[in-house]
Amino acid sequence: QVQLVESGGGLVQAGGSLRLSCAASGGTFSWYKMGWFRQAPGKEREFVAHIGWSGGTTYYGDSVKGRFTISRDNAKNTVYLQMNSLKPEDTAAYYCAAGPATDTRYLRPTSYNYWGQGTQVTVSS
Repeated sequence: QVQLVESGGGLVQAGGSLRLSCAASGGTFSWYKMGWFRQAPGKEREFVAHIGWSGGTTYYGDSVKGRFTISRDNAKNTVYLQMNSLKPEDTAAYYCAAGPATDTRYLRPTSYNYWGQGTQVTVSS
């Protein structure tokens, strides 16, 4: 059983920055790949970023490449999402997800077993 809790969301103007955090408990954190997804009202859940168990493998959705950075600190059981140059279209609920490191797939939500409750990010124009 893995518990995930996101924090750091809020309201920011276009062009600004936010850093999201996801604290994990209840499992061996280094055994899990980690991902971030987002979902806006009326839209499907969208892949944002992924990081492998050791932190050496990262992938990003096309819409956030060059602006967002995912990282993890296994000693602190925490994964981060640094978001820069935010745009109004980044407005969504952001979700942290965990899945087994032995499964190398990362793009689909079904590749992850555990999810946080979400944190809202709103970007104003």
